[in-house]
Amino acid sequence: MPMRRRDFLARLTGLLCALPLAALPTVAHAQSAEDLRRSGQAGERFDGYMEVRESSVAGVVAQINAQRREVYQRRAQEQGVSVDQVGRVFAQEIIRKAASGTWIRDAGGNWSQK
Repeated sequence: MPMRRRDFLARLTGLLCALPLAALPTVAHAQSAEDLRRSGQAGERFDGYMEVRESSVAGVVAQINAQRREVYQRRAQEQGVSVDQVGRVFAQEIIRKAASGTWIRDAGGNWSQK
């Protein structure tokens, strides 16, 4: 019998949440993802990627997102799911662990602060 969508997503969430965020590579730059979130120059999106809020950090955010994409692609291949699904699961954990005041962009394109 095929796995129901809810069961599948619950299983995927459990497997991915078991992976610490430390597995996400960090960018060796003057500003880390945490620095960018803290300053408000970038925020987190619902899909597991950062988004620029100030154009001066676009290059750093692009590199962070490229590294995240690699992790998501690897996990998606290992789990037999889509990269989008993996990104969304990681997004939940990233946002959960983000400091208060972090800018978050939802699926509707709206920004809010945690």
